[in-house]
Amino acid sequence: MEIFNATNLVYILGGFVKTIEISVLSIACSIAVGTVLALVKSYGPRPLRLLVSAYIELFRCTPNLLWILFIYFTVQGIDILISTLAFTLFTSAVMAEIVRAGLNAVPVGQFEAARSQGFGFIASMRYIILPQTFRTITPALFGQCTTVIKDSSYLSGINVAEFMYTTNVVMAHAVSLDQVLLLYGFVFALYFSLNFGISLLVRRHQRSIASA
Repeated sequence: MEIFNATNLVYILGGFVKTIEISVLSIACSIAVGTVLALVKSYGPRPLRLLVSAYIELFRCTPNLLWILFIYFTVQGIDILISTLAFTLFTSAVMAEIVRAGLNAVPVGQFEAARSQGFGFIASMRYIILPQTFRTITPALFGQCTTVIKDSSYLSGINVAEFMYTTNVVMAHAVSLDQVLLLYGFVFALYFSLNFGISLLVRRHQRSIASA
């Protein structure tokens, strides 16, 4: 039996596309939520800071797989939305700490300069502070993006038809070790190509900052 026939290949690549879709949605939502959490933890009133700190520590000190299973058993909905929710809950806590580190790296003089120009808090963050913050933390953000992509393989355990799930379905029809190795080699190649491509983008970004 030819393991890499057209039907199997289309099915496996469909899972790869779903992996990318879930990862992109999760990363976008996590950056947005994480940025809000970082701002609240850094500049919000004390009760909210404590609440956000508790949220961040709760998710940073527990495994992502636990929250994937929790959302799977407690929330009903489309698998891509459930997956995005589970990853956003967990990853936004990590993103919040990354963004907060970037905020702390912005010189105090930038805040003072913004105030002297009549910028309010929101305008200062939008036009002055956050652009500098994200420029600083881009490598760390991209590093977390590759983690999300790799961790998306956990979703196969809750029957989400992502890359590893579709590969394992085809793997069930393998009749020799060569076919198994061929399939896992294909999975390795696609995961590596995607994450290495992201790594190259980070390096290019860092070179552009250094030469600016």
